[in-house]
This record gives sequence, C-alpha cells and structure tokens, in this order.
Amino acid sequence: MLKKHSILLGITVALLLLFVATLQYPGGSQYSSNSVGYDWQNNYISNLFSPKAVNGLSNTSRPWAIFGMVFLCASFTLFFISFSKKIPSKLSANIIKYCGIGAMLFAFLAVTPYHDLGVTVASILIVISMFYIMVFVFTTKLLFLKVLCVVCLVVSYSCNYMYYSRFHIALLPIAQKIDLLIALIWVLCLQYFTTKDDFPKRKNKIAVQK
Repeated sequence: MLKKHSILLGITVALLLLFVATLQYPGGSQYSSNSVGYDWQNNYISNLFSPKAVNGLSNTSRPWAIFGMVFLCASFTLFFISFSKKIPSKLSANIIKYCGIGAMLFAFLAVTPYHDLGVTVASILIVISMFYIMVFVFTTKLLFLKVLCVVCLVVSYSCNYMYYSRFHIALLPIAQKIDLLIALIWVLCLQYFTTKDDFPKRKNKIAVQK
C-alpha cells in the first residue's frame, strides 16, 4: 500500500514542507525589498532556498524548503523510474528514466549556489523526458492525457523562455507555480491512469513471399 502510493505521499509531504517554508520566509521580493513575508505573486520559489531573504534577513524558510525539495525531487525520480517500466521500447524507456533522474539531480542544485547551472541542465533533461513520454501517450487512446502532455510541455517551455529571454519576467513567479501545479497533475495522472497495457509493443510485419 505504501509502495503503491509512495509518489503521492512524497509529493504531499513536499508541498506541506514548501508551504511551511513560505510561512517562515522573512520578506522581500522582486517587487519590493521591504515587503513582509512571502508574496505568492512576486516571490520565486528559489527565494525560499537562499541563505538570506531578499530583505537581507537570515532566511528561516531555507531548512523547510530544502527538505521539501528533497521529497519533491525524490517523488519525481520514483515516477520516471516507475513510468519507464510501462514503455515497451528499451531505448525510449531508458531515455525517459535516465533523463528524468538526471533532471531531478540537477534540479536539486537549485538549493545551492549552483542554482543557474542546475536549472539549465534540469530544464533540458526534463523536456527530453517529457517529450518522449508525450510521444508514447499519443499512441494510446487516452485523450485527456494527450492534451495534458501537450499543455505540460508548452507551459514548461514557456517558463524556460521567460526565464532565459527575460520576456515578461515579472510574471515568472506566477508562471513557475502554475508550471509546478500542472507538472504535479501530469505526474499523478500518468502514474494512476496508465498501465503497461496502454503501451503495447509494436509487432514487426514481415512480408513472406510465396
């Protein structure tokens, strides 16, 4: 029972820890360095990981946020491993699994001074894994998941574009939270509403000459 719902439990714990972290955040955001507390509209998630808050005070949210990130990355890692087992193609399954695992390892660097490097590499690897998953989901009859895969990939790409191009960068704190929410829904839907039978192995057609 615990193993079956380990991903859901891990995500739940992660969200609770991150929520507590927002309550502990001293203050300061991209809009105002003098703001008090965590501003969901103007604070980045990464603000929770910094040793000091934007207002210069010691960041008491950091321990909670780091443990939240541990559970979040671990949950996503378990998902990529679990989902890859449903894919009939060994090569594609390995790409999904190892790109997913790699993405989570680099994503955890967001809590360290290597934040920018971690985000860059994690973004590339996660998009590759998501793309391969989407390709296989499109071979099924699961219409809702097809739409969800496209939405998830587009939102993820849009957030990356905003981050690196600085296009409407003021909206990125909101966009990244939407991206996280959609990604969580995507993971849980793929985990609970797909089986190995949804991805049948294609049979090679051999022409036999008489």
